[in-house]
Amino acid sequence: MKKLAIASALLSALAITGTAAHAYQAEVGASAGLIDPDNGSSSGSFGVDGTYYFNPVQTRNAPLAEAAFLDRASNVSAQYQYDEVGDTEAHTYGVGAEYFVPNSDFYLSGNVNGHDLKDNDDLDNDLTTYAAEVGYLPAPGLLIAAGVKGWDNDVDDGVDPTLRAKYVTTLSNGKDINLEAGAAFGDLDEYNLAADYFIDKTMSVGVDYQSNDIWDQNEFGVSARKFFTPQVSLEGRVGFGEYGNNDYNKFGVAAKYRF
Repeated sequence: MKKLAIASALLSALAITGTAAHAYQAEVGASAGLIDPDNGSSSGSFGVDGTYYFNPVQTRNAPLAEAAFLDRASNVSAQYQYDEVGDTEAHTYGVGAEYFVPNSDFYLSGNVNGHDLKDNDDLDNDLTTYAAEVGYLPAPGLLIAAGVKGWDNDVDDGVDPTLRAKYVTTLSNGKDINLEAGAAFGDLDEYNLAADYFIDKTMSVGVDYQSNDIWDQNEFGVSARKFFTPQVSLEGRVGFGEYGNNDYNKFGVAAKYRF
């Protein structure tokens, strides 16, 4: 009995240690991209981002890409992206937060982003966008959120309502999927859809679609993400889009590290 108790204690300790080894509290990433239009000059981009979680995220047996969402991990984040299109430069930077209300199924989020566009005549065009949401999780892995999204530039501003849903679940064959849909109504008229299929807990393939009536732009994308370790992942995406009367192809890669 004594040996059995010691063995049980050791197994419990190993289990706790193994869980902690896969926990993380921050994630940082870098991305690079290229847009190749049918007409006009190619453009490149570079970005960095980071997320800090208030409490360590436990990966458990969840798909690694969705561990934070399934663990209801509240967080703050920041990002920056630089785009160069011919002689035009664009800087985008922003901060955001997600808060899963403890001991409840309620969710809050918000973000603010700045966009600074400078053309070859050194003329600046500044744009600020912001959003806020209130959400509810009626079932494990399911989030439904409603809110507002606004914008303010040198000549115009406005606010439109938004609706979003996200669902992560396990299929009958034991594989996981992630489904997302969102829309902004009114002047923005934005729509987006996304789906990811997890080949295993470390790798997923996905498709997405987004449309914006203001910019007369729509894009379809195919992506894949692989975790080589629980901390390190690499993602690639190819997009096929239309902007006005011009078609373009978009290529992007992103690497992320958790600690």
